[in-house]
Amino acid sequence: MHLKILHTTTYHFDQPVAYGLQQLRLIPKSRAGQVVRRWHMEIDGGRMQTEFNDHHQNRVTLISFDPHATSIVVHCEGEVENADLHGVIGKHGGFAPLWYFRRSTELTRAGPNVRRLMKGLREEVAEDIPRLHALSARIIAEVPYVVGATSSSTSAEEAIEQGAGGVCQDHAHMFVAAARIMGYPARYVSGYLMMNDRVHQDASHAWAEAHIDGVGWVGFDVSNGISPDARYVRVATGLDYREAAPVSGLRFGAGGEALSIDIQVQQQ
Repeated sequence: MHLKILHTTTYHFDQPVAYGLQQLRLIPKSRAGQVVRRWHMEIDGGRMQTEFNDHHQNRVTLISFDPHATSIVVHCEGEVENADLHGVIGKHGGFAPLWYFRRSTELTRAGPNVRRLMKGLREEVAEDIPRLHALSARIIAEVPYVVGATSSSTSAEEAIEQGAGGVCQDHAHMFVAAARIMGYPARYVSGYLMMNDRVHQDASHAWAEAHIDGVGWVGFDVSNGISPDARYVRVATGLDYREAAPVSGLRFGAGGEALSIDIQVQQQ
């Protein structure tokens, strides 16, 4: 499947910003089943300082704000060709060893709520992949997809505790937290999903991957109840959202800010 992607992130500031830096993980890489045919990034209101691959082999762009900027716009446009591998990414690579993906983080800490979700799964389901799909089904049944019930700082435990629902980020954190307790290395994935009913979207997508002996990394999209197919574009991975966030950074200056995101994903 040949996908065309447009992604524009715009920040407006109430007052000119004295200084600002942002770290962008917005450049997909060619990987198993995914070939990046073309990708271009433009920055209005800032400038690129450097690019590098982090310890997850994500392509990271560091940008600074222009002096006294009142807005900054990051526009990405490109084309990616994908094959349907039924969520199987394959063998582990990169700088971080597999044991690193068993580590808990603030957002993926497995407390009593997460442990309750995974209780009995090892005994009930004998095989790895069906067991992890069963975990995914338990999560979406417990925490339905609801926009606005959580924030980027909400942990897996908190999202379950609130009981008000969550978004794909929360579902991925819950899956990662439970999978690690069950003995699987697991990681968070950010990227794009071509929707069947729309072109325009106001947020990127997120899902999870678990490493299974003899198979390698396998993806699980809890929010949609499937393993990623050719409609999914992997951009960044990490222990949690903070390590794979599309945009993160800091700024110095008073006043508030407004964020708008416009994403278009369509078959070319």
